[in-house]
Amino acid sequence: MHMSYLPRLPLQEHQPSEDTNQSRKRKILEVETRPAKKCALEKEDINVMTDSARKPNFSSLGGPNGVNKNHTSPLVSNKPVCAKKLIIKNFKEKPKLPDNYQQQTWKKLQEAVIAIQTSTSIKASLEELYQAVENMCSYKMAPQLYEKLHVLCDDHVKSNVLQFLADSVDSLIYLKQLNACWKGHCRQMIMIRSIFLFLDRTYVLHNSALPSIWDMGLDLFRSHIISNQLVQNRTVDGLLVLIDSERNGEAVDRSLLKSLLRMLSDLQIYQEMFEIRFLEATNRLYKTEGQQLMQERDVPEYLSHVDKRLNEENERLLHYLDQSTKKALITCVEHQLLGEHLSSVLQKGLYNLLEENRIVDLMLMYQLFIRVKTGVQELCSAFSSYVKKRGRLIVINPEKDKTMVQELLDFKEKLDNIVSECFQSNEKFVLALKDSFEYFINQRLNKPAELIAKFVDSKLRAGNKESTEEELEKLLDKIMVIFRFIHGKDVFEAFYKKDLAKRLLVGKSASVDAEKSMLSKLKQECGGGFTSKLEGMFKDMELSKDVNVAFKQHLQNMTSADSIDLTVSILTMGYWPTYALVEVHLPPEVCS
Repeated sequence: MHMSYLPRLPLQEHQPSEDTNQSRKRKILEVETRPAKKCALEKEDINVMTDSARKPNFSSLGGPNGVNKNHTSPLVSNKPVCAKKLIIKNFKEKPKLPDNYQQQTWKKLQEAVIAIQTSTSIKASLEELYQAVENMCSYKMAPQLYEKLHVLCDDHVKSNVLQFLADSVDSLIYLKQLNACWKGHCRQMIMIRSIFLFLDRTYVLHNSALPSIWDMGLDLFRSHIISNQLVQNRTVDGLLVLIDSERNGEAVDRSLLKSLLRMLSDLQIYQEMFEIRFLEATNRLYKTEGQQLMQERDVPEYLSHVDKRLNEENERLLHYLDQSTKKALITCVEHQLLGEHLSSVLQKGLYNLLEENRIVDLMLMYQLFIRVKTGVQELCSAFSSYVKKRGRLIVINPEKDKTMVQELLDFKEKLDNIVSECFQSNEKFVLALKDSFEYFINQRLNKPAELIAKFVDSKLRAGNKESTEEELEKLLDKIMVIFRFIHGKDVFEAFYKKDLAKRLLVGKSASVDAEKSMLSKLKQECGGGFTSKLEGMFKDMELSKDVNVAFKQHLQNMTSADSIDLTVSILTMGYWPTYALVEVHLPPEVCS
């Protein structure tokens, strides 16, 4: 260790004699210190100054404040200051402890541990006890110290088991006693470990075969109290009774459940001691409950109960059950309340829910069924069956021919909304809806195609004041969706061409834009070959219009007084429908 010494200015009122100043010599201090003790060393300054600087005369200092600017400070010296070494030496021999030191120190530590275990005051200070443990470990007494501490704690834990072997104790009182014992044991071990912390962090840490003081306490509590078969059975039975009471709607002490289940987790016996029996009890409960309620309640009410049960179990996981139980617990509830009753739920309630458009209940059904492995598949299959059955009733009945197309449009819109909102636009349901429509709409050959063409004619014919152009455009889009499902598209084309020709020739079309929009949709759906003749009909009408305008201009330029109001349509034979030959009688004006 090196220490530097600075010269110190001698502060004295009288001028010291020259002989005294010259007699001062440099000093070297050798300090011997004891181990684990700190020495406060006072620095001794050694002045290295000239003879003139060693004779300060304060009375000769000038200036108002006694300071002379021309006077050189005695602290300033041209000679360098030499740094000196401070040598600190240990004891040559380690101090010896008294012969009875180990016995006396352990007696003091033993009294402190017993005071902690009996909740009485400790006579010695915690610092003194900690130092005692440190001293014993420093003098290689750690093995004996650990062993004595283990025996002391072991005897105390053994003495606590007797209170849990008494007969005729109420289960709730029993659980509270066990919880109090566990919490007291934890507090005691924390306090004991704080005193023996030096032992825990030195000797125990370097011996992997030895458990730490805290783990030692857990092992003792597990082996002497919880591992007792009677204590174990009573504890688990009491916990299951409390949980069963809560499932039946009673209020229970959740903090007690949480503390005891945490105890089992800390002791690493939660799964083998509690979880197995808990899941067995849960399985029995919900199996019986599912069978009973499926007979007593309707489907919406039953589904609400299942959802309530799942939420309750998740709350238990949140408040006191260990998270390792979550998967097995939720799977058990889903299997017993849903998986075992999928077919019954679908047969008993799906048709009515779809028929009545019960959006909220259908949404809940989907959310619950998606939890079960085959739930979505069975729900999708039942949904497809409903669509086929309900749609076939619309198509097959001849009495509904007048309203068939409108009912199909309403039915499709309703199911699209259900698939979107309730089934989250699941691809399986979208595809099932499409296949089901295509199946039932073709059960009656060619008739749906004819009725769809007539329905379009009624909407595009002049005099239709039911909707605006924007609403008509949306309606045409919906019709095209239904049109995609029919197989007899050539039948539709024949009827549509016949009705279109009548609208064009008679001039009864409500809107040329609407006609061309429908034609564009058909072309996009079926291709240019499907609409080529229909487009030719429009070209013929435009050509005829130009010819008629030119004819009327010609008549206006004629000098004849007779005027003929004549409109002629020039049609391409291959584009237009075939009509029966009719004998025409022309007026005399035309014949001449």
